[in-house]
Amino acid sequence: MAITRALNTATLRSASYEARFERLEIIFTSGEIRVFKDVPEEVARRFFASPNPASYYEDRIVEEYAYERRKVGANDEARKKLDDLFS
Repeated sequence: MAITRALNTATLRSASYEARFERLEIIFTSGEIRVFKDVPEEVARRFFASPNPASYYEDRIVEEYAYERRKVGANDEARKKLDDLFS
């Protein structure tokens, strides 16, 4: 299962989840990207279904799962353009 959604909150721009790798990637309005590892599919589903994804992120994801930080760069420009289509 793969999910990609625009989130359009004050801090979260969009997110994608790849169940096969249990990887959740969140793009922030600041341009930062956080790639979370070992996120169970149920957690990702609840995140995407939450009426307030930013709160769910703060309460259930950020301190529970390891992540890597990145900034949107030249290699991510195509992804940013794709995300703009969903904004």
